[in-house]
Amino acid sequence: MSCNYDAILAHFRRTMGSPKTELHWQTPFQLLVAVVLSAQCTDKRVNQVTPALFAAYSTPQRMAKATPEDILPYIRSVSYPNAKSRHLCALARKLVDDFRGQLPDDIEHLTTLPGVGRKTANVMLAIVFRKPAMAVDTHIFRVSHRIGLVTPQDTTPLAVERTLTQHIPPADIPDAHHWLLLHGRYTCTARKPHCHECGIKDLCQYNQRQQHT
Repeated sequence: MSCNYDAILAHFRRTMGSPKTELHWQTPFQLLVAVVLSAQCTDKRVNQVTPALFAAYSTPQRMAKATPEDILPYIRSVSYPNAKSRHLCALARKLVDDFRGQLPDDIEHLTTLPGVGRKTANVMLAIVFRKPAMAVDTHIFRVSHRIGLVTPQDTTPLAVERTLTQHIPPADIPDAHHWLLLHGRYTCTARKPHCHECGIKDLCQYNQRQQHT
């Protein structure tokens, strides 16, 4: 595993600061809906459908009164729209019935909401509550392994999450989620990483291996 956490984090801190999610939202409930919709779907696509959806269902109270058939036309162009329309209706009802319409601030209660897994819950904890929660998506999983922030034995998102949170200062974790995600989305891309544009290439295990092949 890389011993360069401090240098890598310092680079991201200097070049990215405190980035925001690329999803559009105004309330914690809207962010939750957008994150649920973003599963296996691009943020760009989600941002195209949420304005009309939020105009019709801006609060959990309003969405709780809807049916999946009501929601489906708004989100038909995202991935798995039938399942997601059912999840959105059910999670809105549970928020209203069990949490008085307020987003819970712990992973145990968040993951009781339909359609909300550990990754989504960690996104909410980090962005809304600024808690040291590391949501591991495909970008973060790939980048963490390529750079050398985690070990080859960290073969699951949970293992990667635990290793990252062990080595990243708690105050940096909410931002580090976005640092690694955006680095993976735009620089350390899946098929062909843009190593020539990368500010941490000299610290990256993948790049070092490429130099010796």
